[in-house]
Amino acid sequence: MAAKLRKGDKVIVLAGKDKGKTGEISSVDPKSGKAVVEGINVAIRHVKQSQTTQGGRTPKAMPLDLSNLSAVDKNGKATRVGFRMEDDKKVRFAKTTGDVL
Repeated sequence: MAAKLRKGDKVIVLAGKDKGKTGEISSVDPKSGKAVVEGINVAIRHVKQSQTTQGGRTPKAMPLDLSNLSAVDKNGKATRVGFRMEDDKKVRFAKTTGDVL
């Protein structure tokens, strides 16, 4: 099945503690159905000091379930993603506006 949300897409969070916030997807794991969005679902992780890196508490974006994310159209609103053929190419489009993502 084709991926509705991909790396680099602008998304809005539909549920959870960061509901309503928008960000850009930095990575997607289709097998587990999760994605990491920059600046969203941030947790503090403790990093042990090594010779090359300074240790301490560092903020890290944790994965969100894909079902809690929705693509953002050109108006800045949440939209569902559809597929259609254009010039023998399968493209993703926003269902609200019809624009190609």
